[in-house]
Amino acid sequence: MKLKCALVDDEPLALGLLESYVRKTDFLTLEGSYSSAVQAMIQLGEHPVDLLFLDIQMPELNGLEYSRMVPPTTRIVFTTAFQQYALDGYRVNALDYLLKPISYTDFLQAANRALQWFERSGQTPKERESIFIKSDYKLIQIELRHILYIEGLKDYIKIYEEGEPKPILSLMSMKAMEEMLPASRFIRVHRSFIVQKEKIRVIDRGRIVFGKSYIPISDSYKQAFQEFIDGKA
Repeated sequence: MKLKCALVDDEPLALGLLESYVRKTDFLTLEGSYSSAVQAMIQLGEHPVDLLFLDIQMPELNGLEYSRMVPPTTRIVFTTAFQQYALDGYRVNALDYLLKPISYTDFLQAANRALQWFERSGQTPKERESIFIKSDYKLIQIELRHILYIEGLKDYIKIYEEGEPKPILSLMSMKAMEEMLPASRFIRVHRSFIVQKEKIRVIDRGRIVFGKSYIPISDSYKQAFQEFIDGKA
């Protein structure tokens, strides 16, 4: 299980430290890093995360006030330099409370508590429904349900969508793209191809068929693909 998390702290050094901790934690995926609760509220309003590391003392909108606005499915870990806020943190049903300076050990314990909470509660972290891709100096929102497959071309990728005559071209690696996509919905079948599982309708002699396009399945990905076909993945 992977948890989508976001960080909110108006201190750049504290924010950078937490970002490094998230990168070291395999089961966390960083969805956003914000210097104010107002900024987080705008960005996370339509795309809530599973776990929020939230500083309490911030200008404009403090962490305690913002915590009352997040959906109940988002678990909160408060971070602060002031111990007197601990009781207030638990009054808003925070999962944990970290006192600055925060060590990685304390951070990891809090993250593990969140992971255990999701496992015990039986709640599956909500998967993202769309992604933003940079193409020709623009950010384009792509709904995952429309993607057929992604093709890697050296430094670029092409994203092919249902009903669209031309793919979206973006300067990024296949690895970076693969990390943005939920593994429950997408599968890598070749070093140059990722396909959406539910869109697969025809497999012809070891190739996935999308209209006139044939996607090869390379030897290194055949076993994982076969397990998916057999219903084991």
